[in-house]
Amino acid sequence: MKKYLNRQTGIIVAIALVAFIFFGFKGDGRNFQIAKNIDIFTSIVKELDMFYVDTIDPNKTVRRGIDAMLGSLDPYTDFYPEDDQSELEQMIKGSYGGIGSVITYDVKRQRSVIAEPYEGMPAQTVGLKAGDVLMAIDGEDLKGKNNSQVSEMLRGQVNTGFKLTVERPGTKEPLTFDIVRKSIEVPTVPYYGVIKDNIGYINLNSFSGKPAKAFKQAFLDLKENKGITSLVIDLRNNGGGLLDEAVEIVNFFVPRGKTIVTTKGKIKQAGNTYKTQREPIDTEIPIAVLVNNGTASSSEILAGALQDLDRAVIIGTRTFGKGLVQTTRSLPYGGTLKITTSKYYIPSGRCVQAINYHNRNEDGSIARIPDSLTTVFHTAAGREVRDGGGINPDRIVKQDKLPNIIYYMVSDNLIFNYATQFCLKYPTIAPAEEFVLSDADYNDFKAMVKKADFKYDQQSEKIMKSLKEAAEFEGYLEGASAEFDALEKKLTHNLDRDLDYFAKDIKNMISYEIIKRYYYQRGSIIEQLKDDDDLKEALKVLDSPEEYKGILSVTNKEAAAEAA
Repeated sequence: MKKYLNRQTGIIVAIALVAFIFFGFKGDGRNFQIAKNIDIFTSIVKELDMFYVDTIDPNKTVRRGIDAMLGSLDPYTDFYPEDDQSELEQMIKGSYGGIGSVITYDVKRQRSVIAEPYEGMPAQTVGLKAGDVLMAIDGEDLKGKNNSQVSEMLRGQVNTGFKLTVERPGTKEPLTFDIVRKSIEVPTVPYYGVIKDNIGYINLNSFSGKPAKAFKQAFLDLKENKGITSLVIDLRNNGGGLLDEAVEIVNFFVPRGKTIVTTKGKIKQAGNTYKTQREPIDTEIPIAVLVNNGTASSSEILAGALQDLDRAVIIGTRTFGKGLVQTTRSLPYGGTLKITTSKYYIPSGRCVQAINYHNRNEDGSIARIPDSLTTVFHTAAGREVRDGGGINPDRIVKQDKLPNIIYYMVSDNLIFNYATQFCLKYPTIAPAEEFVLSDADYNDFKAMVKKADFKYDQQSEKIMKSLKEAAEFEGYLEGASAEFDALEKKLTHNLDRDLDYFAKDIKNMISYEIIKRYYYQRGSIIEQLKDDDDLKEALKVLDSPEEYKGILSVTNKEAAAEAA
């Protein structure tokens, strides 16, 4: 039997004792229940440590308990131990110590691969390229290590160095690079420019770090130097970040003193009201905001506040619906708890939170709040908006689904590998705005796909098989066999046909991957905007002042209803 409690168990016992002293004994009261359960948990860990047949790892055992407890709440409440603060720091500050590169995993080789080096960061400046296979760090073989493990090894203290060995397609011998880690700050505004005539465009991809400063610089450049007369703000796939930064950006376009966000929590300290504090830059310029289901949190504050104040037309698809606010609390031994402390409410008074994590189904599952249970609120001009389901755009744009074949091409790294071969063949290409994948190059891609013996599922074949089984079970198959045979022939797996039929979508995906290799994140955004239905709708609205004003005003029907 062990004669002492390990450090972790001792900590838990101490917490339990403090809890009893602080909360006291109040019978069946809430404080007593909390103290009682902490004591039970502590006793279980103690008994396991002393009597369990195998020696337990206290860190892993207790961490599983913590994760299970937090997992019953919401996905944004999380624990970061002392040795795992870098992820939290990146989330808050938008920076971390590393080489500045996205890595992916090659299942066949069981190795991580450079997917995208960030422009101007150590990975790019030393010469690493997309497609480089990571072999070793300071001589330690990386085979079998997953992306998370490799990423942790690549990160570290700023100004520390290491040797990275890679295999590069087209190069016989491995290459070794001496890399010094730097503070990596992913650009919050990776691209801005004039899209059409005098319409400006700003891509804002995060609210970590100092996005308001970067956004202001971009907007002033477009306004003062490029002469724009209207603006598109792209918030698609922006997962949010700091609430203050969203309020600051709203302030660029609305007067001082406007209430933008109100937070409300269980305790008084969790409540706050955020108003615009400065004189705006431009309260008149027409604005269109692009959103999708990846637009969340602070992005929804920006889009929702501009919608509620009738200051911008929102275009795209319904946003994610995250109306919860997190703060950090320091814990013993260098740990940090990121905890949901309140909900936020935008100017109309609505909360965009789409999922009620507190009221779960009997099986523990959760679901979005149905539209029938949402409440109507009104914008400053009186337009109807609803709570409980993210931001619903003023103009909804139907999104085309990518064909099934592309999913399997991406999964099998066919497009990624072709882009790598393309770069070996062409040292330079046309500017991102002008680049077009030639028919000859697409034919090369098709030949590569066929040579790889590419296989992919066709949903129509699966459904057809299920239909035949159902027809046979119900006794209809024999009488409809000719029809089934004819339909099966039309649905036969035909790679040549699919490569031609879906050529436009496949070419777009290939071009996107290729342009990233030459012009990095900025170039990939330019490529995406070439055939962008959301942007087309935004340009249409901004090109028509009458239509723009009409969207932001109460319709005659709504006005009549109000008068009644």
